[in-house]
Amino acid sequence: MKTKHYKIGQLAALTGLTVDTVRFYENKGLVQASQRSDAGYRLFSADDLARLQFIKRAKTVGFTLDEISELLELRLHPDDHTCEEVKQVTARKVRELDEKIAELEKIRMSLQTLHTACCGGPQSAEHCSILQALDSMEAS
Repeated sequence: MKTKHYKIGQLAALTGLTVDTVRFYENKGLVQASQRSDAGYRLFSADDLARLQFIKRAKTVGFTLDEISELLELRLHPDDHTCEEVKQVTARKVRELDEKIAELEKIRMSLQTLHTACCGGPQSAEHCSILQALDSMEAS
């Protein structure tokens, strides 16, 4: 039985990625053409298709390419790793997101304070409290 192979454009269409994105992932070592056609086209296997779909889903939930590479290694050799190791990757990501959310909440509170302090009237912005506050704030 002959194995199905895909040219890069077909692979992109099947995954909903662009050809440039597939090439980018290939350059990053996340996916690799399994062979070449007689005409020299890179050909990808069904495993490559599944790998790209995995990468796309992992990106959707916020994993970076480095984290995805780590997850792919765990996925490629599941007998050499534990579920606990995979869970640690997601726990680390959740902690990272919690830190970003806390930082964004602080930024939002600061912006809300600036917004609330401004009268928003029709007068010249020369005396705008938001601009004055931004001029006098210390850089963090």
